Amino acid sequence: MHPILDGIELVAFDLDGTLIDSVPDLALAVDAALADLGLPPPGETKVRDWVGNGSLVLMERALRCAIQAYGEASPDEAPGTDRRGDPMPWMASVAPREGVTAPPRRSVAGKASPQTQIYDNALLERAHAAFLEHYGRDPGAHTRLYPGVREALDALRDRGLPLALVTNKPYAFIAPILDGFGLSDTFALCLGGDSLPEKKPDPAPLLHVAAHFGVSPSACLMVGDSRHDIAAGRAAGFRTLSVTYGYNHGEPVRDSGPDGVVESLSELV
Repeated sequence: MHPILDGIELVAFDLDGTLIDSVPDLALAVDAALADLGLPPPGETKVRDWVGNGSLVLMERALRCAIQAYGEASPDEAPGTDRRGDPMPWMASVAPREGVTAPPRRSVAGKASPQTQIYDNALLERAHAAFLEHYGRDPGAHTRLYPGVREALDALRDRGLPLALVTNKPYAFIAPILDGFGLSDTFALCLGGDSLPEKKPDPAPLLHVAAHFGVSPSACLMVGDSRHDIAAGRAAGFRTLSVTYGYNHGEPVRDSGPDGVVESLSELV
């Protein structure tokens, strides 16, 4: 076993970007949700950098990106046109229904004016609901396990370590994904982003896990791919381990200062 497991009595794992690459399915659902609103899809590459803070924040980032062009008009350009002055029909179709505001005006230096909200909460709620509907139809259709994951989980369970899953993904999507990979019995406890009032990077979910199993936080390990996992683990008093292949908003996860880093979870065993 990896030295980071010395003295560890419980291991908690993140899901997206740590155990599974779920971006292909997430991106399809994001694109479909925005298409429902007449907005252009951001595509998989951008979605990959937005994952990690839960579905609502994911759609907030996607929605802002989709209508960013509306906020880049110069003071000489009319609202509802792009930089060339051409109309943006997708904005015109959404604004009357959903309360998209006039774009934030830019100063000569290119800084946004105080008016930065370019959509209202009703539009975000509708986009989020559409995302949940599309994603919920088959959340694991194009999702895959990362190499070494099954080997590591099986070996840790064989060693008798209780395993927990702590993700910011809505709880309803956890079981279908685990079932699809034959991992439904792997974790003794699963927490989604809506299982508790707080989610990562708040330490509350990890402290809940430690208390549930009656294990001291200092004897627990948090395994994740992002700064939010490391921050939550550190705040909870867990040992922390990061994988290098995850999402982490395009930043090197080593910069978050985990106690250990692996290229593959197979290195644990």
